[in-house]
Amino acid sequence: MADHHDDDHGDGVSRRHALECMIWAGTGVLWTVAGGVPKSLGLLDRAEAAEAASKGFTFLQISDSHVGFDKPANPHALDTLKDAIAHVKALPQKPAFMIHTGDITHLSKASEFDSAQQIIGSAGLDVHYVPGEHDIIDEGTGKAYLERYGNNTKGSGWYSFDQEGVHFIGLVNVANLKAGGLGYLGPEQLEWLEDDLKPLKNSTPIVVFAHIPLWSVYPAWGWGTDDSAQALVYLKRFGSVTVLNGHIHQLMQKVEGNVTFHTARSTAFPQPAPGAAASPGPMLVPAEKLKSLLGITSVNFQRGREALAITDTALADA
Repeated sequence: MADHHDDDHGDGVSRRHALECMIWAGTGVLWTVAGGVPKSLGLLDRAEAAEAASKGFTFLQISDSHVGFDKPANPHALDTLKDAIAHVKALPQKPAFMIHTGDITHLSKASEFDSAQQIIGSAGLDVHYVPGEHDIIDEGTGKAYLERYGNNTKGSGWYSFDQEGVHFIGLVNVANLKAGGLGYLGPEQLEWLEDDLKPLKNSTPIVVFAHIPLWSVYPAWGWGTDDSAQALVYLKRFGSVTVLNGHIHQLMQKVEGNVTFHTARSTAFPQPAPGAAASPGPMLVPAEKLKSLLGITSVNFQRGREALAITDTALADA
């Protein structure tokens, strides 16, 4: 799936300015990046949004749909996924594609995959998937997931592709969870990642997406990846790296040098903040509050900009 680029030399890691303006074109939000973290300044009209889109492209992230979940935290998870996709279809500028960062289903059942495909496919976008742990619980093999989404992937489903000068890498860190539920990439995938990155210029923007965060959000709950440090060593030379994840069902962002880590909301149910409960899991909230804790993520790349602009939209605001 990956197309590689010619080599480049030099440090390739020019630092972000303390204050840098950029535009997210999907709904026309003006962003400023202070200390590496995008913040919203105001709204653009459609003409301005279209002009911004012409300078780059927007893609969307959804995560943790948990199709098949019907517990009190959200007995209608299929309906909130439909709400998320309805918002996608209503965007004034069509995104280039969508990524799904795992837990498409709740129990890896064929009927759940079918329902997810029908709803997500109705957006009319190409979708790039990586599995969550709930997508591979069919005897632990991930066979059902790979039969549907494993074409042109390696191992348990990792791959890369390119879009208008940006290199995208889909990693799998749920196939061999470590003690406590920590994600794990494994030596075979790490070796592949090193080889995949070698031909790229230092200036190539990189987007990595996986299910479990690649930074240690809260290891006591398994919210981190055991061997992510080695992957980050391989990514260190690039001037712009964006790492997108799901799994923890809430917004959280961290910036380390030229690497921005961003976790997305679920479209199904929220989870408690790290350490705020005895354990992670579906969090029951008042029905009128639920959609404010669910949502989708949009990311915009503009040529000539180092960082990618990220915005999150709650279903309550869609």
